[in-house]
Amino acid sequence: MDKSLRDAAHLSRPPDNPWIKAFRRLLRNRAAAVGLVVIILFSLVGFLADVIAPYDPLKVDFAAVRQPPTAQHLMGTDKQGRDILSRIIFGARLSMSIGFISQIMAVTVGTLLGSIAGYFGGKTDALIMRITDVFYAFPSLLLLIILMAAFGRGFVNLLVALTVTAWVGSARLVRGQVLQLKELAFVESARALGASDVQIIVRHMLPNVLSTLMIAISFGVPSAILAEAGLSFLGIGIVPPAPSWGIMLNDGFAVLRAVPHVVIFPAATIAIIMIAFLFLGDGLRDALDPRG
Repeated sequence: MDKSLRDAAHLSRPPDNPWIKAFRRLLRNRAAAVGLVVIILFSLVGFLADVIAPYDPLKVDFAAVRQPPTAQHLMGTDKQGRDILSRIIFGARLSMSIGFISQIMAVTVGTLLGSIAGYFGGKTDALIMRITDVFYAFPSLLLLIILMAAFGRGFVNLLVALTVTAWVGSARLVRGQVLQLKELAFVESARALGASDVQIIVRHMLPNVLSTLMIAISFGVPSAILAEAGLSFLGIGIVPPAPSWGIMLNDGFAVLRAVPHVVIFPAATIAIIMIAFLFLGDGLRDALDPRG
C-alpha cells in the first residue's frame, strides 16, 4: 500500500522544467559557475557605478598625476590625475552595455534573416545566404574599422558597427536549425491545424533554437567587449574622455615602463571578464546540450 502511494505521488509530480535542469547542470560546472558570478558582479558594479565609484571618473587632478596605488587611490591615477579604479568601474558599465546590447541586436537580426532563409528556402534562402557569405568572408576587424571611419566615433555608431559585423553567425546557426525543424512532425501538425508561417516560426521553431542562441550570445559578448576595447585603443571607438577600458590602455601605453599600473589594471580587467564569459559559454554549451 505504501509503495502504491509513493508510486502515485511520483506519477502526479509535474516533470522537471528542462531549463531548471540545465541551470543545475551549469552550477555543477565550477568554472562556469565562477564565470557567471564574475559576470553578475561586473554587471552590478557597472549598474551601481554612481554609488560605488570613489571619485568622478572624469575629474582631472593635476596634483595627483600618475600616482602609484595608495590608500587614497587603490589603483593609482593616470596622466591627468583621474582615479583609475573609478574609471574601471564606470568602464564596466560602458563595456557590458556595449557587449550585451550589440549582441542582442545582432542575434535579433541574425535570427530574423536565418529563420526566413531556412523556412522559406528557394530563392529567398539563396539571396540571404549569398549576402551572409559576403559578410562572412570579409575580415570582421577590417570591416569594423571601415564602418567606424565612415560613421564616426561614438557609442551608437559602435553598436551599429558591431551589429553589422556580428549578425552573420546567428543567421547561419538559426538557418541550419530551422532547416532541420521544418521537416519534423510537430511543424507539419501545426501547419495542418491552420497555423500561419509566422506562428509556426515564432511559436514552434524559435523556442527550439533558443538554447543555441544563448550559447552564441555568451561567446559573442566578450568578442564585442574586446572589439570595443581594441577600437578605442586605436582611437576610433568611444570618444574620450569617456571611461573606456580601451581608451585607458591607449592613454597608458606610452608610459607603460614608467608607470605600468596605468595599463596593468585595465588590461587585467579585460582579461578577467573575457575568461569569465568563455567559462560561462563552455558551461552553457555542456548544460544545454548534455549529449555533447
